[in-house]
Amino acid sequence: MEKKSRTQYSLLNMLTGFVGYFINTVFGYVCRMVFVRVLSEEYLGITGLLTNFLSMLSLAELGIGSAIIFSLYKPIAENDEEKIASLMHLFKYAYRLIGMIVAVLGIVLIPCLTFVVGDTHDINESIYLIYGIFLFNTASSYFFSYRSSLITAFQRNYIVVGVGYVCTVLQSIVQIVLLLALRSYLPYLIVQTICTWIYNIIITLWAKKDYPFIDKKNIMPLPKEEKRKLFKNVKDITAYKVSGILVNNTDNLVITYFSGLGITGLASNYTLLINMLDTLIKNVFNALTASVGNLNAVESKDKQYNFFKILNLTNFWLYGFAAIGVTCVTSNIVDLCFGGKYVMSWEIPLILAVNLYMVGMQNAVWTFKNTMGMFKYGRYILFVTAAINVVGDIILGYYLGVFGIFLATAIARLVTNTWYEPFALFKFGFEKSALIYLKKYLWYLVILLVSGITCWFLCSLVNINLFVDLILKIVICTVVSNGIFLLAFRKTKEFAYLKATAIRIINNVLNKLKN
Repeated sequence: MEKKSRTQYSLLNMLTGFVGYFINTVFGYVCRMVFVRVLSEEYLGITGLLTNFLSMLSLAELGIGSAIIFSLYKPIAENDEEKIASLMHLFKYAYRLIGMIVAVLGIVLIPCLTFVVGDTHDINESIYLIYGIFLFNTASSYFFSYRSSLITAFQRNYIVVGVGYVCTVLQSIVQIVLLLALRSYLPYLIVQTICTWIYNIIITLWAKKDYPFIDKKNIMPLPKEEKRKLFKNVKDITAYKVSGILVNNTDNLVITYFSGLGITGLASNYTLLINMLDTLIKNVFNALTASVGNLNAVESKDKQYNFFKILNLTNFWLYGFAAIGVTCVTSNIVDLCFGGKYVMSWEIPLILAVNLYMVGMQNAVWTFKNTMGMFKYGRYILFVTAAINVVGDIILGYYLGVFGIFLATAIARLVTNTWYEPFALFKFGFEKSALIYLKKYLWYLVILLVSGITCWFLCSLVNINLFVDLILKIVICTVVSNGIFLLAFRKTKEFAYLKATAIRIINNVLNKLKN
C-alpha cells in the first residue's frame, strides 16, 4: 500500500470531507423537507429527543476509543505492527462489552421513556417500538466502530468519510421515496438502520483487507505497564465524556419538558442547519487530526506551535464566517424550506450562532490537546460546566424559554472550558504563556463583531421577496465578512502559509489535468 505524506493525507481527507458532505447535505436536507411536509412536527421532536437521549448512553464508552487512538499514533509512525495488533485486540473486546452495556442500559431506561417524551398524541406508532429501533442502531454500532478508528488513525479518514457519505446519500434517496409512497415513520427508521449496518460491514471488510495483521492468531497482549497508562487516560477522558454529554445533550430534554415536542421540532430545524455547518467545518479538523498526531509524535514543540497558529487562524475564519451566516440567513432558509410556521424569533439564531462560535473556536485547541495525550487537564472543570448548564437550563428555561436554555449553555462554556482548555494547552503542551492565545482570541472577537454588525445592518436593508432576500443575504455575508477577514490577516505569516498551500494545491490539480 502506497504511503503518502502528512500533507497529502490531510488534503485527501479534506477534499473527501467537503465534497462528500456537500452532496450528503443536499440530499439530507431534501429528505428533511419531505419529512416535515409528510409527517407532523412532533416526529421531528421525537427524532431529536431520542437521538440526544441515547447519546447519553455513550457514557459507557468511557473514553476508551480516544485513549486507544492516541496510543496508536506512535506505533503507526514507527510501523510497529505488533503493537498496533495488540491495541486493536484490546479495542475489539472493550467495544463489544460497551455495546452490550449500552443495550442493557437502554432497556433499563425504558420505564423513564414516558416521563422524558411526554405527550405523543400526534405520533401514531408505538413510542417503545421507535425507541427500540434507535437503541438497536446505537448499541450495534459499537461492535464495528473500532475498525473505522484504525483507518482514521492511519490518516485515511477519507475512506471512512467517503463510504459513510455514499451510504447516507443512498439512505436519503430511499427514505424520500418511502416517505412519499407510504407516509409513515417506521420505514424511514428501518432504512436508517439497514444503511448503518451496510456502512459498518463495508468498513470492516476494508480494514481486514488493508490491515490483515490485526486479525492474526496469537496476538501478544499489551504489557501491564502500558495497560495501566492506557486506562489512566481512559479515566481522565471519562470526565470529558460525562460533562460533555450533560452540556451538549440535555437541551432537547429541557425544551421538551418546558415547551413540548412541537417546539423541540421547531428548534431542531435550526440546530440541524447549524450541526450541518459544524460538521462540514469539523471535517477540516477531523482530516488533520491523525496528521497532527503524527506531527506531535515526531516533531519539536516549535514546529507544533507554528502549525497550531495556522490551524487557529483557519479555525477562526471558518467559524467566524459560519456564525455570521447563521445569524443573518438561517431564518430565511427555514422559511423557504419548511414554511413560515417553522420560523423562530431573531434571538434564537443569534444565540445558536454564539454557541457555534464558542465551541468551534476550541477545535484547534482540542485537536492539539488530544493528540498530545493531555487528557488529564481540565477533566474536573468540565463538571462545573455541566452543573452550570443544567441549573441554567432549568432557571433560564423557565423564565426565557428556548432562548434561555441555549443562553445557559453559552454562559456555562464561557466561564469554564472556553478559557481553561487553551490555558492548559499553552502552559503544559507548548510551555508558553496563555496570554498569547488570549490576545489573539480577543483580536479575533473584535474582527468578528465588526464583520457581524456590518453584515447584520446590510442584511436588514434587504426586503424584496423570500428567495431573492436569501440569495442577497448569502452574497452580503460571504463578500463582506471574508473581505474584512482578508484585510485583517493578509499580512500575517499564517495567512501567507495558507495562501501558498492553496496555490500549490491548485497548481498540482491543474498540472494533473494537463497530463
